[in-house]
Amino acid sequence: MTGPPAPVGLHVLADLDRIDPAVLDDAAGLRTALADALTAAGATVRQVVAEAFEPHGVTVVALLSESHASVHTWPEHGRALVDVFTCGDAADPERAVALLATALGGTVRESRTEARGGTPPVREPIAPGLTRVWDVERPVHRETTPYQRILIAGTAHGVTLFCDDERQSAESTQLVYHEALFVPAALLARDRARVLVIGSSEGVVSELALACGAGHVDHVDLDAAAVRACATHLPYGYDEKALAAAEAHDGPVHVHYADGLQWVRGEGPRYDVIVVDLPDERPDEPDNQLNRLYGRDFLADCRDRLAPGGVVVSQAGNPALWRDATLRAAWARFHEVFGDVVYVGSDEHEWSFLLGRAAGDDAVERMRAALPGLPYRPLSVDDEFLRSRTVPPRRLRTR
Repeated sequence: MTGPPAPVGLHVLADLDRIDPAVLDDAAGLRTALADALTAAGATVRQVVAEAFEPHGVTVVALLSESHASVHTWPEHGRALVDVFTCGDAADPERAVALLATALGGTVRESRTEARGGTPPVREPIAPGLTRVWDVERPVHRETTPYQRILIAGTAHGVTLFCDDERQSAESTQLVYHEALFVPAALLARDRARVLVIGSSEGVVSELALACGAGHVDHVDLDAAAVRACATHLPYGYDEKALAAAEAHDGPVHVHYADGLQWVRGEGPRYDVIVVDLPDERPDEPDNQLNRLYGRDFLADCRDRLAPGGVVVSQAGNPALWRDATLRAAWARFHEVFGDVVYVGSDEHEWSFLLGRAAGDDAVERMRAALPGLPYRPLSVDDEFLRSRTVPPRRLRTR
């Protein structure tokens, strides 16, 4: 016999900053601002109580039909800590927080959303008119960073990382993906002593680089919160101890929370392998910061930071005919920038990668010859993989 459905809600915890101290000491104004923000976000406000403290500070609590909300202020710091918990679909707690920040004249310094009691399915956009639905068995972590929305949850593929509702990696398939991304590039490069990783917040590529013989890895990622969430909640890649050491530059991996575009521009160390592992390009979102790291100029900057015989590899999209626009665009740009371009299709069929280097010997034969001497033994890349998965789709070969 099936019991009643479990309660399902979203709990937003937010830190608001840069607020006028007088606003944060105005109990009546805070009551009104909170009630108005909640109502505009779809919640039903039943009661609001406020308590002012000496010498300063106010606590406001709202009882909602959907659950509750509260505000706690520190006027001396210009900050307010807010939580909004709503059940059901009528109210949007994230919108309530945003509206409250605007009403108080402040900014959202940090916001985290936790699923309570259950999580609705993730609807992943695949292509225009197509959506894939992921049933979420066990929510682990949910957070809105300054750059993206993160969900780490149990799915049929194990613990899975979603960014902005797009699956980035999953426990059961991530090694197949990351080996296809990194191992061919490591085999093709003349050396692999120094590696640069841009993106790839899970940390798996950094670990593969060390296993393949790298002596130093610079890992550059713009989103510190995403990297730390992955280390805390994913069963692969960095763990918290390894990430702490990498952040402290204590060991061969150095994590830098910086803009990859700026990192490769201009002078700096030369790298044997540069890995660009990011979510797909967003041509329908011209202002999306990801697009900068897919452009021709960025690839040229990466090329110019290579050591002699070095290789750039980038996640390049999906080879399926009905969703290969980013792959075709990347293929054209790589050929504008590099003398030799190599295609690698992952056994995790959703993904393909492009390798760029100066013109040289036969790339596939070079990789096959280097494979037996690689210190790391790949589980999904072997000689037959290198022969078969390096053949581009015909529509790329005939361009």
